[in-house]
Amino acid sequence: MDTSGIDTEYNKRRHDRRIFILGGAMAIFSGTLAYRMHFLQVNESSKFRLLAEENRINIRLLTPTRGEIFDRNGILLAGNKQNFKVILVKDEIKDLDQVLLNLEKILKFSKSFKDQLKSEILKRSPLIPITVSDNLSWEQLSEVAVNSPTLPGVSPEVGLSRFYPRSTDYSHIVGYVGAVGEKDIIKMDRDYREGKISKKDPLLEIPKFQVGKTGVENKLDRQLRGKAGNKKIEVNSVGRVMRELSRLESIKGANINLTIDTRLQHFVQKRLSGLSASAVLMDVNSGELLAIGSTPAFDPNKFIGGISHSDYNSILENPYNPLWNKSVQGSYPPGSTFKMIVSLAALEAGVISVTDEINCKGFTEISGRKFYCWKSGGHGKVNLHNSLKQSCDHYYYELSQRVGITKIAAMARRLGVGEKYDLPLPLVESGIMPSREWRKKEKGQEWKIGDTLNTAIGQGDVLASPLQLAVITARLATNSIVKPRLIKSFSGLSLPIESFKPLNIDPFAMREVRRGMYSVVNDKRGTAYSSRVEQYDKEFAGKTGTSQVTEISKSERKRGVSKNEDKPWKYRDHALFVGYAPFKNPKYSVSVVVEHGGSGSAAAAPIARDIMLAAQYGSLPPLSAYPEAQRSRIDSMLTKMQLVDPDKTLRADYE
Repeated sequence: MDTSGIDTEYNKRRHDRRIFILGGAMAIFSGTLAYRMHFLQVNESSKFRLLAEENRINIRLLTPTRGEIFDRNGILLAGNKQNFKVILVKDEIKDLDQVLLNLEKILKFSKSFKDQLKSEILKRSPLIPITVSDNLSWEQLSEVAVNSPTLPGVSPEVGLSRFYPRSTDYSHIVGYVGAVGEKDIIKMDRDYREGKISKKDPLLEIPKFQVGKTGVENKLDRQLRGKAGNKKIEVNSVGRVMRELSRLESIKGANINLTIDTRLQHFVQKRLSGLSASAVLMDVNSGELLAIGSTPAFDPNKFIGGISHSDYNSILENPYNPLWNKSVQGSYPPGSTFKMIVSLAALEAGVISVTDEINCKGFTEISGRKFYCWKSGGHGKVNLHNSLKQSCDHYYYELSQRVGITKIAAMARRLGVGEKYDLPLPLVESGIMPSREWRKKEKGQEWKIGDTLNTAIGQGDVLASPLQLAVITARLATNSIVKPRLIKSFSGLSLPIESFKPLNIDPFAMREVRRGMYSVVNDKRGTAYSSRVEQYDKEFAGKTGTSQVTEISKSERKRGVSKNEDKPWKYRDHALFVGYAPFKNPKYSVSVVVEHGGSGSAAAAPIARDIMLAAQYGSLPPLSAYPEAQRSRIDSMLTKMQLVDPDKTLRADYE
């Protein structure tokens, strides 16, 4: 039987099935492929587009221009100057070592610097621009630009750097900026965790980015810093920038006007020159600080790019401590400048009248211990006015026993002792007003009557800063709760001036204390009579003070040390003066502290007079304002001060 036909037919059918199956499979595969391609091209297109862009698009931060600082009249105190620099972006570099080697040859930096730079680059985000070197010359910048083919990821830029045209005059107030450090980043992280800031500032991730280190620059750094912008750039395979795709401009930091008057600030600094001293001048009606002097000072420009070891060591080795802002950071026993407070406490308590007299025999004896008056023979019978005029210690020893430490402390706090003021300055001291409770808490000791007597003459544990002394005096002059202010305006918008609440101290008592302060300066027997003013409408009232640093020991007396000036400088008494002017219509208060200067009448009062005259005249005081016998000496002193006209710009010195 022939079956060939059947086999052929069978094979044909089998072949057809194979073709059908293969065709179906191919159709299914093609359909699946088409669907997948459609899915990738349409549904997932945005995802892959983003991945592609990440490979060729970089985002760079745009650093903002730092806000400038001016005085109350618009004189520049902290500005920005042109700065040539070279930046590097690691993400755009394939061979970092080779690039650094090429830069080393051009910029001539040391191997140690190169190693330090490499370490800094490796620990930072590869997308963050890092400043390799700044403050370059035009020639150096040009050479980097010419050699750009061998420096992928490196680019020359023209930026801004801080400068301080008033130099030492404002070093303690304005402060200075420096490169961001680990402490700044740690503080930012802490503030973020504690909820003080809503987000971290990417600017602090930029190495060598300038932030405030001291003074107003530090305390108002966030406002001055501004906000970062960014730009999207397209780069080629070797990291070279091809084009800019988009840009979000940075926001410049706020400009700030201080309440300080540069003419007065310059005068104060010059007047204190050569001393370890401080002075504060303020407007008693607005609380505006017109001058905050502290000497010696330093040049903040030296700190911007990193101060040299020799310069820094010379500052550290100076016994007068140039880095210390004595006006707000220093705390001193107020000495006899505290006596007005005791007088007011006694008058308010009714334990003495203005005419009541106390006989000063040169000392007060308590429990077998003698508390001496500065005048060993005593002042005889003195009333309130004479006690202030002649600064009789014995009068206040007796007065303090009658009124007690509790009421003295309460009056002192009303006038500002122990109060910390909210100013944009670092380490503002609050001082100390001791009391029974304070002594128990801080020292674990009971209060003794001797503590009251020491406090009554501004010694013992009571401490006040020159700023506080100026505020106390302003409150005495106005009978108002005057508070100091340092910022006049932000970005051209003036800050409102606060209306001060009344102190509610008996006007009669306040008037009598002021009369006593007037006698200090203007009565022939007053301790500051030699510092009086001859112009009637410029007369001032005040109080001298001397705060003891150490007593003369028995061993010192054996060596012939009998007077304050015989001691080594650092053991001598501090000299103080507080005052206000004009007496009839108070506008200004002043405090002066000369560290280890000895007598307040000899060292501090003349300085205070000169400052108040400069404030009242608005310029160099005329010789006619001084007693005739002093005019020749004053003329010589004013000439030696070599005052500079603050209207002259010093910007050119830094450009």
